[in-house]
Amino acid sequence: MKTCLVTDLGLAEYGSVRALEARLVAARKAAAIPDVLLLCEHPPVITQGRNGKREHLLASQRVLDQMGVAFFETNRGGDITYHGPGQLVGYPILNLSEIRRDVGWYVCKLEEAMILATEEYGVASRRLAGKIGVWVGGAGATEEKLAAIGVHLSRWVTSHGFAYNVATDLRNFDLIVPCGIAGKKATSLEKLLGRQVHVREVAQRITERLGETLGLHMKPASLAELLARLEEFESSAPNPGAREVGAMA
Repeated sequence: MKTCLVTDLGLAEYGSVRALEARLVAARKAAAIPDVLLLCEHPPVITQGRNGKREHLLASQRVLDQMGVAFFETNRGGDITYHGPGQLVGYPILNLSEIRRDVGWYVCKLEEAMILATEEYGVASRRLAGKIGVWVGGAGATEEKLAAIGVHLSRWVTSHGFAYNVATDLRNFDLIVPCGIAGKKATSLEKLLGRQVHVREVAQRITERLGETLGLHMKPASLAELLARLEEFESSAPNPGAREVGAMA
């Protein structure tokens, strides 16, 4: 079974995580590192995917500045979404050439891992036809989004990933049209359960389910270990100054 290193960054600024992810993608393309899953929470930030529409950002820059909410344009799929404390964000950096070359299958596996983890709390969740992510509630206006997915692939190496609302401040979703779908609200696991839930606990469950659905051995790794591997790769690369950098989802 292939190994996937799992590193939990805790609360980490969006731009710095995106820069780290870009370095990991370059190293994974060169087969200098195994697959990696970065987990974190972000300070308040809104990100817009490559297919996003600016009119789905409902707040002005002045309001965002007053609220301390950053904004990034990204190269991931999908429209616009919000990240903040209490939300588990996962960035899988995987070489699908070694797993399965099928983007739709990969997105379904991300959804499946979160659906299975949610079931462990006694909450039924599901996919919706034509709407990527994880949803709860009845049909129509009562459907609410628990988790969002937006990915990017380059030479079959994945980046960006998923955002699962554990204890997120849902009021901040009012700043946007979440994922560009009017009339649909976001929800959180805490709201559904009516009790406190710790992000790290959910992170462990989703990590385990992700390993099962993708056929990966999930191995914890410290940030120091990841950085050491990157520095070794970059110091030996023909042109380390040309490595990828970027923005994120």
